[in-house]
Parts: sequence; C-alpha cells; structure tokens
Amino acid sequence: MDPRALPLIALAAACLAVPVAAQQPGDSAVYTILMSGNRAGVEVDRRTKDGGLAIHYEFNDRGRGPGIDENLTLGAGGVPTAISIDGHDYMKNAVNERFSVVAGAPTWKNSAEAGSAAAGARGFYLSMDGASGEAALLARALLAAPGRSLDLLPTGRAHIDSIESLTVQANGATRTVIHYDVSGLGFSPQPIWLDPDGTLFAMGSTWYMIIRAGWEPAAGAIVDRQRAADQARAGVLSAKLSRRPKGVVAFRNAELFDAVSGKIVPGTTVIVDRDRIVAVGPTASTPVPAGAEVIDATGKTLMPGMWDMHVHLQDDDGLFNIAAGITTVRDLANDIDESLARQRRFADGSLIGPRLLLAGFIDGPGPYAGPTKVLVATEDSARNAVRNYAKLGYVQIKIYSSVKPELVPAIIDEAHKHGLRVSGHIPAFMTAEQAVKEGYDEIQHANFLFLNFWFDSVPDTRTPARFVAVAQKAATLDLKSPAVQQFVALLKSHGTVLDPTVNVFEEMFVARKGSVNPVYAPIADRMPPTIRRGFLTGGLPVPAGMDQRYRDSFKAALAMVKMMHDAGVPILAGTDAFAGFAYQRELELYVQAGIPAPDVLRIATLGAARVMKLDRELGSVEKGKYADLVLIAGHPATTIGDIRHVALVMKNGVLFDPAALDSAVGVLPWKTP
Repeated sequence: MDPRALPLIALAAACLAVPVAAQQPGDSAVYTILMSGNRAGVEVDRRTKDGGLAIHYEFNDRGRGPGIDENLTLGAGGVPTAISIDGHDYMKNAVNERFSVVAGAPTWKNSAEAGSAAAGARGFYLSMDGASGEAALLARALLAAPGRSLDLLPTGRAHIDSIESLTVQANGATRTVIHYDVSGLGFSPQPIWLDPDGTLFAMGSTWYMIIRAGWEPAAGAIVDRQRAADQARAGVLSAKLSRRPKGVVAFRNAELFDAVSGKIVPGTTVIVDRDRIVAVGPTASTPVPAGAEVIDATGKTLMPGMWDMHVHLQDDDGLFNIAAGITTVRDLANDIDESLARQRRFADGSLIGPRLLLAGFIDGPGPYAGPTKVLVATEDSARNAVRNYAKLGYVQIKIYSSVKPELVPAIIDEAHKHGLRVSGHIPAFMTAEQAVKEGYDEIQHANFLFLNFWFDSVPDTRTPARFVAVAQKAATLDLKSPAVQQFVALLKSHGTVLDPTVNVFEEMFVARKGSVNPVYAPIADRMPPTIRRGFLTGGLPVPAGMDQRYRDSFKAALAMVKMMHDAGVPILAGTDAFAGFAYQRELELYVQAGIPAPDVLRIATLGAARVMKLDRELGSVEKGKYADLVLIAGHPATTIGDIRHVALVMKNGVLFDPAALDSAVGVLPWKTP
C-alpha cells in the first residue's frame, strides 16, 4: 500500500454502497465514499452530547477496505484530548487505537506505535487508523491556531491556507463551500473543502473522494478546481526545476552501461544535441564540440533512462519517477481524461514527469469490480471498450479480475486487431494457463503464477484470497515439479511476458506492524515524518504460527521469478506502489532472487523498450536515439543498491537535478558516509 495515503485518505476503489444514511439522527453528517466515481462506502459523523464526535467509517475495495468506529473528545481550540478507534484496517488487521491527555501529558498507542510526550506538550494527534472526518477537525483547529499552524503528534507540523470559495449545485440545491490546502501531511498540499461553519464537505480526487451525501454530482466541479490549482503549482515547479540546455551537452569520461551487451564500457563520452544522442565513443577519440556544456562523469555510471512498467500515476509521481532515473512509465489503470491530460503535460513540460504509455483498464460489473467506469458484461461492450481505447491512443489493454472468462477471447481478438498488447490479472474462474493459451501477451503480479496450480481450491481471484492463499501456500509449491516446468515451457513458447511486482508481495508477506516496511527501509529516514509513519502499518494479517510461512512464501515468489528469467521468460520491472522508491527496491529484489545485476539493468531499460516495440528510439545509449540518460554516483552493474544514488537525469534532452527535485517535496538528501 502506498504510504502517502496514510495522512488523509485511504487507497482506492470498488463499488459497494452502504445504505445507512436514512437511519441516522438529525445531528449526523452523512458522507458518500466514491472511488473512480463508483460508490464504495460511507462515513457518518455524529456530534455527541459532550461536544465530541463519533464516526463510523467503512468502504469496500475488492474485498479490502477499513471498517471502524471512532470516538473523539475535543479540548481547547478543537484539538482532540481523547481518541478511541476500534474495527479493522484496509488489510483487515484488527484496530484498537487509543490517544489521551492525562495530567497534561499526551499518550498514544496503536498496532504500530506506542509513545508519549512531556506534560504540557501541545499538538494535534494524527491517528494511524482514523476516519476522514479527522481531517476536518484538523483543518478547523489549524484555522483557529496562531499563524494557522500546529505541531502534530507523534511528529511533524501542519499549516493551512485559504484558497477559494466555490458555489456548487446538486439535485436542485445550491451551496457555497471553501477550499483550503493543508501542508505538512505529505509531499504536496492536501486539499479539503469545508462548509462556512467548518463542517467537512468534500475531500479527495477522482481516485478516492468523500463527499456530503446528496452532493455527489458536485464531485466533478470540486476535482476541476483542485486540478486547476494543482496545474498552476506544477507549472511553477517545472519551470524552476527543469533545465533545457542552450546547446550541445557532453557527458565526458563515463562508465557507460551498454544495455545491448550488458557490459560496462569505461572511458566513454556521449554527445547530446537537443533531444537526440549524436555521438557515443571513447573519450580519447570522441571530440567535444566547441561551446558544449561538459558534464564530468568520471567515476560515475551513465545508463539509459529506466522504465517502470506498472504504475497508477498521480501528478506528483512524475517528479519522483524522474528523480529516480525513470524516464518512461506504463500506467495500467487510471482515469482516462486525467491520464490523457497528464500525458500531454509530461510531453510539453508543464508537469515534471516521464514518457507515459497508457494501458486501457477493463473489468466486469459486480461487488469486486476494479477502479474503472469501463465495466463490460457482453461481447459487444467488450469490443467497443477496446476500440475506444485504441482510438484514444492507448497501446495496451489490461483485463481485470471480474471480467467473465468467456469475454477474454473477444477482448484479445479486438485488441490484437488494433495492434494493442493484452495483459492483466487472471480473471476469476480462469487459470493463467488458460489465459496464455487464449492469447495473453503478459501477466501482471507473481501471485497469479502460483494460483495457476490451486484452481480447485482458489478459483475466485476477485477477493483478497488471491493474496492470502499465496502467502500461506507458495512455500509449499515444488518449482521443479513437472506441472510447474510444463507451465514455464508454455510461457516461453507463447512469448508471454511477466510483470511480477515482487515489492508488493514483500510488503504484504513480510512487513509487520510497528517495524519499518522493508520495501522502504533504506529511504525511511529521508521522508517527511507523516510519510515515514506510513511505513509502519504492516501488510496482511498473519495468523498465529504462520509468520515464517509468510516469509518463506515471499522467498518462493523470488525463486519463481528467478526460475522464469533463467528459462528465458521475459521479465518487466514494475512497482504498483510508491513512485520511484518502490522501483529501486524492485530491482534490488531481482538481484536478491539471484538475477545478475547487469541483467536487471537490461530488464529496466532495453528489455522494456523491446517489449513495447520502442527499442529503435529508446532503451539504450546509442547514436540517433532519444536522449533519455541517467548518471549514477556509483556502480549498479556490480552493486545494485547504487541505483538509488542518481546524480543527474536527462529526459528527452531536458536536465533534472534529483537532489533539487527531492528537496522541493521535502525529501532529505542521502547521508554521505
């Protein structure tokens, strides 16, 4: 789970309405939770007799999602003096969180933390597992505080700014609401909309939004105004942090990673003119044009821009990708209009970000439908969806878990007619073997490789059973067995590509509450404090006696990926997680699995370009190709962890300083030894 979700909102999607609004008393504020425009859940905020707040909050995301009851006592300035939260979190772990101020000393305890502050310490406690209604309490407390700023507990400081008023309409009614931005909760300001009396009206985006019940039609206007403010901010940031050289640029005396051979070529000079590489050769015999900007790359590795092949972008993610040396990404499910706009903004430089390839997301209707409005139930609707994606310039179709198996052949047929690749989850009541034989070009997520062998016991892949079963059984699968080896041979013969996202399973199977998530342990101390807290939330609930089995099952996932690579099944590096930082961990895990570091760098660069048939223009440092380059202060071809030490990035001839990008969003620099 992306830890940036912790401060204000949970992660994404589904479509379960919770019909409680009509049963609530008159002092309740009832909210609808929307995910990708679909009803997913409810929050009910009720004022208590002592002036506090009682909240019920729940939503369903394909069988995941929290369900909590929260009670808050408020003190001076609207700052909570006591909080109790019971229920379960997004991954269905039990929640029992408490905060109180006793004799002037704040004390807190939740499933990941326990702590206290000195008597007299003041601060607004951000609960680990609280409801969205807390955000409105924080906003009101900030508005009443000196300088509109408050310390946070356990750590951090928040500030609020007034942005604008907006008159919205829905169901024949009109209402004026106020837009505020809260800073200090993440990498960028968090928008929140309040009624003039300070009551929460709406908060979120197209991915997740909580909005006052009955006002759901106003969500579009809210998102549009937020988008305008975000674009203005992003434009200023891009102008400040992007540098287009005035003339030729020469990277001199680099240790070049040759993605074609997989070898390091020392003493290499690379010449770039505008957006193209115009020369590559030995420093001793490659002249640098007069007046060129010379970048001394001595002792550093110069390599092609990397590719994250599994993202679900937010605007801020583009900056994180570039800072990590990722110059191309493939978005595998997102809002269509926002994705197309984001693609244009990345291309014209008004938003910092990589080249963006788009995959069209298709699912079937039902209680576990994914985060999309493109839900198909008939062959005609399925083919029409594919045609529409092709018309919009998408390059791939992603099939999700609720698509009927009988529609898969039609989707694949229509996609291939239009030159689109097809990939995805393995739909419920279908095996990976069947999907490959039907024509899947690619499979997302390593868990589906294991589930292929347990169809009799886990036929329905729509629910979290697709994670839990693998956590509990993967370690028991004999990878050398004839059945597994026949499956590997099938993938190889069909040219099927794998996007394993093993960092996701390290988090699910290995992360434990109260300990820093191993995916982000190397960078946790560089993060803003509220983001770092998100690294403590753990993964799947672990039944008693199963701790080692879950860890062993993660090792089995790595072994599966290594076996596939050794057999010649193409692997793609994708994250489905925190932009940039999860990608670095994904590459480290491939090496941990036993894949040589040079092979991993090829997977991250030329391998991805070849899969997407863009290797004539991208993926390697060769004359005539686009100038997507990464300068690493280290030697990742021998020590893969050096991939984190990005010194300079060039995307399409434009230069970026990763340290400046990080600093702009509150990420601290690397500590030098």
